[in-house]
Amino acid sequence: MARAETGTAREPSSFDMHGVEPVPAAERTSSPADQFWIWMGANIAPINWVLGTLGITLGLSLVETVVVIAAGNALGCAAFGLFCVMGHRTGVNMMLLSRAAFGRRGARLPAAIQFLLPMGWIGVNTWIVLDLAVAALGEIGVTGGQGLRYAIAFGLMIAQCLIAVWGFYAIRSFERWTVPVTALIMAVMSVLALTQADVSFAAGEATGEAKVTAITQLLTAIGVGWGISWLVYAADYSRFTTPAASDRRVFWATGLGMYVPTVWLATLGALVASGGGGSDPSDLVLSTFGAMALPVLLLVLHGPIATNILNFYSCGLAALTLGVRVARWKVSLAAGALASVVLVAFIEAGDFAKSFDAWMVSLIVWISPWAAIVGVEYFVVRRGRLDVEELYAERTRARYGDVNWRALGALAAGLLAGWAWQFGLVSTFQGPLARTFANTDLSWLTGAVVAGGLYYALVGRGERRASRASVPAAVAPAAAVAPEPAPDPAAS
Repeated sequence: MARAETGTAREPSSFDMHGVEPVPAAERTSSPADQFWIWMGANIAPINWVLGTLGITLGLSLVETVVVIAAGNALGCAAFGLFCVMGHRTGVNMMLLSRAAFGRRGARLPAAIQFLLPMGWIGVNTWIVLDLAVAALGEIGVTGGQGLRYAIAFGLMIAQCLIAVWGFYAIRSFERWTVPVTALIMAVMSVLALTQADVSFAAGEATGEAKVTAITQLLTAIGVGWGISWLVYAADYSRFTTPAASDRRVFWATGLGMYVPTVWLATLGALVASGGGGSDPSDLVLSTFGAMALPVLLLVLHGPIATNILNFYSCGLAALTLGVRVARWKVSLAAGALASVVLVAFIEAGDFAKSFDAWMVSLIVWISPWAAIVGVEYFVVRRGRLDVEELYAERTRARYGDVNWRALGALAAGLLAGWAWQFGLVSTFQGPLARTFANTDLSWLTGAVVAGGLYYALVGRGERRASRASVPAAVAPAAAVAPEPAPDPAAS
């Protein structure tokens, strides 16, 4: 099999021509600091402030809410950091890494889900901020009704689509230069909000069984579940990290990039809510500090762009993992067109959009069992000894097989276990065990334990030893294989 040349790292072309082939070592120029800003940007958003108020709403005290958020995110973001290490070691995107566990064609199932869900999130994330953006513009004298909403919506859609089409290097630059400014604006908003808040350390209303239920729901919404929800994206970006960076640095940079903004904003939301204050930072500042209207507008508009450029990009990679034989940037353009149709439907039917948002949140229950299987395969069964070349071999001779039915069976069992303990916003996704035990939500835990444990048992001790012995190097060399069979993007 042809091998790509490696050498001293050099700055590649600003247009990202990479598909799902391993990124050549010479073109992996992203630093751990870049990774920190990418994930900081994806999570420094008003939604985390809102979710932070959930603990207070459920009856937990301020201290209990903060402890659950901090501890839960420590676990969820640690898992995220480990999955980023997988991409750093191999130079391979997340859905294609699934082939090690699910087989070449078996991995198409999670890839298909990951292709469809981001398009929904793109529409939802853009729609959510429209009212806040219109309100912020109103504070500086710009009005326009429904026409203004459409102008903002499609302005955002075009901007985020173009950045994603340009690829990883544009995403890196956008986050690197805009997130520090956004963080500064959010810091000022935090100070302004706290000066207006009547923080209360009183005991929470929930006791006994109700407190346990509240803790589980908070863990799923903004604790462990938050980091888990991003696992399907992790390696898509860490695969560009320079091979000279250590696994430890990549782990801490990505994990903290997720942890810091999530815990910061969720804690701030809990502080404000504890004294009966508002739950939305933009509304709070707009109503109290008119001079902050323009910075708030910048913050509001930055949020969907910083998040959706990741949705666009990962959606394209998932399509290529499915076997779509077009350039990645063309898939991103197609995703933008479909997401625009979804967005128009949301603007015209707000109630439907809220229901769709709740349904999308419920669907992330599939991620924890999928992640458990992929994690067990890579870190436990193979101890990081992954043969990258074999991920791209034809299915008739691939080391990892065509369809691994054990992995798919474990995934099905994990999905069932997760659903049984899920108390989602959509009644269909409220499992019988969750309802029986006072609406307790342990979906992320049961799904992961059942799927990961079952897959580990099905693989067996003998096969685990053989799998590790069959790969000579502890870390397979990144970018040591020919591209995935597909037209050259440069010629598309």
